[in-house]
Amino acid sequence: MGTAGDDQQHAPLLSPDGEGGSGSEGGAAAAPSPGEGGGGGGGGHGVSGELERILSDESAPPASRLARAARAELRLLVALAAPACAVYMINYLMSMSTRIFCGQLGTLELAAASLGNVGIQVFAYGLMLGMGSAVETLCGQAYGAHRYEMLGFYMQRSFVLLAATGVPLAAIYVFSDRILVLLGEPARIAAAARVYVLGLIPQIFAYAANFPIQKFLQAQSIVAPSAYISAATLAAHLALSYLAVYRLGLGLLGASLVLSLSWWVVVAGQFAYIATSRRCRLTWTGFSCRAFSGLPEFLRLSAASAVMLCLETWYAQITVLIAGLLKDPEIALDSLAVCMSVAGWSFMVSVGFNAAASVRVSNELGAGHAKAASFSVKVVTAVSAAVACAIAAAVLCLRDRIGYVFTRGDDVARAASAMAPLLAVTIVLDGIQPVLSGIIISIDFGALKSKSCCCCVVLIIAWNFLIHYYSLEFAICLRLGIFRRCGGWLRLAGVRGVCEHRVLLRHRDPPRLRPGVSL
Repeated sequence: MGTAGDDQQHAPLLSPDGEGGSGSEGGAAAAPSPGEGGGGGGGGHGVSGELERILSDESAPPASRLARAARAELRLLVALAAPACAVYMINYLMSMSTRIFCGQLGTLELAAASLGNVGIQVFAYGLMLGMGSAVETLCGQAYGAHRYEMLGFYMQRSFVLLAATGVPLAAIYVFSDRILVLLGEPARIAAAARVYVLGLIPQIFAYAANFPIQKFLQAQSIVAPSAYISAATLAAHLALSYLAVYRLGLGLLGASLVLSLSWWVVVAGQFAYIATSRRCRLTWTGFSCRAFSGLPEFLRLSAASAVMLCLETWYAQITVLIAGLLKDPEIALDSLAVCMSVAGWSFMVSVGFNAAASVRVSNELGAGHAKAASFSVKVVTAVSAAVACAIAAAVLCLRDRIGYVFTRGDDVARAASAMAPLLAVTIVLDGIQPVLSGIIISIDFGALKSKSCCCCVVLIIAWNFLIHYYSLEFAICLRLGIFRRCGGWLRLAGVRGVCEHRVLLRHRDPPRLRPGVSL
């Protein structure tokens, strides 16, 4: 493997042997779309060129051209985003239902599950999902350029890197109680949280397999099978959780072990689909040692993709740790767990649109359709924001009943109801931010002219997140949460949206990231 200067820096990523460039020449370029005739989430429809032709038709009136383009984009978006949202929501419901089962055991168990999930497990989730986004970028552009054979190589490379990352993460899980106590959490809750997260260690390596597989399928616009697999797994998960917690009396450890098992069932089902489906016949050609070339370059791109998502997810994690420092930490953590569970579930809708935006933009960029990519950005952002507003309205209407889904305690339910307006604001703001993040990810940091430029962009984005999130917002959080006793959730008010969109909008100018492409 080798590269020949900056002009060929993509070679180790686009070719398993480090040969060739990023073009679409060669035998693969003439291959038929793997998703042909798939229907309902098949792969071939994602870059048909219809949208680009409509937007380039200067003879049509602007209003007519806009209406036709919107209909064409909505067809593509709904076919991709609807099952993607379903997948993320169902997978989150597995984790959410586990917390509900734990919460019915008592306030200590709910606090422990909340601290274990958000205080420890989210650290691994954010890192794994962020690093896995490199597959979304590369597979999306390779698919748009008809380099179908590369998708399987990218998936395998990502799994190797994520599995290696999972080893030190497992050590953090083992010593989680000591870490939480050092951070100032009550020893009683920290000890119970450790019992819970020990059962989540197998889930780390399920993440390492699931995220590359999921991005591999999404890049081909194959998302409906994942939704069916996740739905079937959720039904089995609920039955097994009830059996483990209530019938066998396995408590926190049993609940978390069932959650880990359910994630592995999802992984096995998705991989079985890839191995047997004709729709993946060109993109999955089996395991190959050649796929492990170019790992250092792939690691750099994975790290770049992980920066924003990690800082975002870890921010929520630190907020939960702060809530544990408040007076009466069990009530604080329990009420925060209720709100974060609802916000997290609605956030999965936005993550589904994130995946749709990333796939649509990367596919169109890979096919050289700059106008279609630009229009897709606008449509997916508007649709995601509208859906978020609808969910926020539902939360406000049901504010007095939400808490009782998670616990039987009146104090926790009242605290959660009091925070419902701020929860609604959070849901609306989170309806936009993930979409913008997905757009940035889809542009491919590896396309920069030099490695130094790539590092500079990543550092600038990280610096903005650190300045806005970790300085300004935490100062407000501590002031309102600790000194004014308003609770940690108050940090999610309007200042969050200002900070998020200042960061993301400043870095969504694609000419800086991918010369020659205008969004």
